[in-house]
Parts: sequence; C-alpha cells; structure tokens
Amino acid sequence: MSMEKNNPQKIKVNYQKILEEEIKNITRENKLPKLLIHSCCAPCSSYVLEYLSKYFKITIFYYNPNIHPEKEYRIRVQEQKDFIDKFKVENKVEFLEGNYEIDRFFNMAKGMEDLEEGGERCFKCYRMRLEETAKLAKERGFDYFTTTLSISPYKNAEKLNSIGRELEEKYGIKYLYSDFKKKNGYKRSIELSNEYGLYRQDYCGCVYSKVKSEERRNN
Repeated sequence: MSMEKNNPQKIKVNYQKILEEEIKNITRENKLPKLLIHSCCAPCSSYVLEYLSKYFKITIFYYNPNIHPEKEYRIRVQEQKDFIDKFKVENKVEFLEGNYEIDRFFNMAKGMEDLEEGGERCFKCYRMRLEETAKLAKERGFDYFTTTLSISPYKNAEKLNSIGRELEEKYGIKYLYSDFKKKNGYKRSIELSNEYGLYRQDYCGCVYSKVKSEERRNN
C-alpha cells in the first residue's frame, strides 16, 4: 500500500468559492433570501454587511455571552446597533440582541480555563453562539444562518464551517459557508472601521482572552 493511501492529504476547502457559487444561484433565481448573521462586533460585521446586503435580507443577531466584563458587552452591543443605523446598504438590516448569559459561558468553559486561545475552549464557544443562531433562524423562518467570525485572521474558518455544517443538518436550516477574510475582507473591515470611527477592542471578548491581552501588553 502506498504512503499516499496511508496518509491521504486533507483537501483544503475554498469556502469563499462555495459562497460565491451560492450567491450566483441566488442571483440567477432573482431571490432575496432571509439571512440571520451572528455578529461578534460592529467592526467584523462591517465588511460582511457591505458584501452580503445586496443579495440577502439580513438580520444581525448579537449573541455573545462570552464577553467580559458586562460593561464591555454593553459598549460592544451599542456600537453594533449604532453602526447598523449609520451604515447605508441596499436592503435595510434588522437587529436582534440575544441574552447576556455569562454563567452559560463559564459553565461551558469549565475545565478549559488554562487552554491557549484558538483551541478547544474557543471551538466550544463558536458552537455555543452558532447553535443559538441556528435555533433562532429555524424558529423565525430564515432561509440561511452564518457568522461574522470567519473574517478574523485569528479565528479558525475550517472549524467554524464544520460546526455550521453540523448545525445545518441538526436544525434543517441552511448554513451560509464563508471565509470572509478572503478577497481582502479583513482589510476592508479595518478601512470601514476607520471610516465610521468604530470601537475596536484589543481582545476577543472573554476573560481568558482579556488576561492574555494584558499579559502581552505588559511584556
């Protein structure tokens, strides 16, 4: 048996190409599907809204119980609402705020407090937020759900899309595959953040990322 068969190379999926094909199909059918987007913050939502609002009727769902402290959460959610009000797009964007369930996040993270960022604790946090989005999308009759998280170069797009695919099967609601950092998406989000004077935080959101950010600043 050859080494190739023993150790098959994992094929890297081009999620941007999948998204573009889905948009082509939507455009061809002359539809305006309803899309529920989980957003982690206003800066990350900026390019995503600019990109997708021509093709979807979008509702932003702000569900981030990981954010610590609550004062920071309140700043970020208000920034998201203000940005949606200011940002002029082809099809009006709606807004929904989820519950601030910090205890749910801490219960989820139990036993993983000392893990490095970008590992299993983060993956479970992705799932918690995406699952809440999928459930709401199903309940409210949306055609698709997705998240802005893949725009960040620090977030694992492969894992996010894998979770999205699992939740699509579980809840029977289509997941919109994405890797929004592609095609200069992350760069464009920074440009829009500067243009609109958006608050850009220096840590992901949870208390563990906040501690790591402070350690980096002090070293």
